[in-house]
Amino acid sequence: MKPRKPLIDEDGEVREITAEDMKHFRPAHEVLPDGMKTVLGVRGAQKSPTKERITIRLSPEVLAHFRSTGKGWQGRIDSVLEEWVRSH
Repeated sequence: MKPRKPLIDEDGEVREITAEDMKHFRPAHEVLPDGMKTVLGVRGAQKSPTKERITIRLSPEVLAHFRSTGKGWQGRIDSVLEEWVRSH
């Protein structure tokens, strides 16, 4: 068996992975220490779902405003709507 090329070159760059390389890879659960295996677990179902998935159509201006506020913009829309419901 001929020696395999290193995955990382002298500059620290990872080379393109080939199908031959993939044959030698092992699943993460086989190679990680036991303490790390739980990190890779799949998230379970919510214990008590607090929100419901729906489809809603909003104006482009509203979407642009909330998206411009960054990650979590959907939650901010929810907060604004909750506040409106409480005050009306």
